[in-house]
Amino acid sequence: MIKFENVSKQYAAGFEALQDVSFSIGAGELVFLTGHSGAGKSTVLKLIMLMERASSGSVQVANKALSVMGSKDIPLHRQQIGVVFQNHQLLFDRSVFENIVLPLRICGYQADDAARRVRAALDKVGLLSREKINPQQLSAGEQQRIGIARAIVHKPKILLADEPTGNLDPQLSAEVMTLFKQFNQVGTTVLVASHDLSLIRRMNCRTLTLKEGRLIDDV
Repeated sequence: MIKFENVSKQYAAGFEALQDVSFSIGAGELVFLTGHSGAGKSTVLKLIMLMERASSGSVQVANKALSVMGSKDIPLHRQQIGVVFQNHQLLFDRSVFENIVLPLRICGYQADDAARRVRAALDKVGLLSREKINPQQLSAGEQQRIGIARAIVHKPKILLADEPTGNLDPQLSAEVMTLFKQFNQVGTTVLVASHDLSLIRRMNCRTLTLKEGRLIDDV
């Protein structure tokens, strides 16, 4: 599903964020990506989403080489990927429902179908009764679950999460990870970038470890 072959990423200032990184993640896997701040975790996710392009090497997603994709191909590529951020990136001038339905409207879903998908996503994260309120009225854990609902509302093949529990206490972190595990159990490929080693150990999943842009462990 995701394949990196000898991937390096160098930014304009000369900083090399990734150096000769190779790994494969199969369809339906749940994998953690860890390492110190600045190790290259976010860069890996950005390359998968085509927010950045590799300086050298090959990145493939769903058996397609990202290097040959033009700008017109990017929207279709991103439709198969859901993304969860640490800071939720919710719009506080809109309701919970409006936050989650937005990507569906951008993709051209019919209103009835979009509403059904939003409510199904809210039900999966346990917040169906909250659709009409403003996200500011929710706790940090609930806001993160709204972010997750938005990421999975279009039923993506791949779910990426960038430090999704960074602002949460241990109990809420465990609840979020349980959600990721549930999505994985129905076939979604999940890649979670996190520096929370205790949480990763409790999940007992395959873990890729980066250090100064290099992959130093895959267990």
